Amino acid sequence: MAANCVRFRAMIPALTILGLDPGLRHTGWGIVAQDGNRLSFIAAGRISPDSVLPMASRLCVLAEGLADVLARYTPSEAAIEETFVNKNAASALKLGQARGVCMLTLAQGGLAVNEYAANRIKQSVTGYGLADKAQIQAMVAMLLPGASDLVTDAADALAVAITHAHHRPAAALMARRVGA
Repeated sequence: MAANCVRFRAMIPALTILGLDPGLRHTGWGIVAQDGNRLSFIAAGRISPDSVLPMASRLCVLAEGLADVLARYTPSEAAIEETFVNKNAASALKLGQARGVCMLTLAQGGLAVNEYAANRIKQSVTGYGLADKAQIQAMVAMLLPGASDLVTDAADALAVAITHAHHRPAAALMARRVGA
């Protein structure tokens, strides 16, 4: 009986998780496969709209780039970093616009959007909620062989995906409670 379970388990495809680190200048994206407790690096990159374009055009470039990532990798689930409080209101507004476009594009692609605070992401990946970008990059490279030498935006996006992989059972439970 146990052998049948093992064979059946092997037929279950790995879950793919898209993590996003939103920004108007650079939006990082990263995809991991989760098979039980094992995570594997699939791909990562960033979408960088030209800063000379008008705001609406930059947001379109961001949406189109993210739609391309969704079409190419067909992730099963998605997670995004929450907006943190920023002292510069104009910067916070621009970040919010980029984040909104990302969330809309994910929703249009049929994905639920899971959100995680920056401190929770840092805590999940490094064990320290106030870790800096270099520490996050180093831990992502250690946790995901093949994911070294990435730009910080892509490494941060992979950290979001890793966080979701660690917390997704709790996120699913909360979603069921909210929907009940």
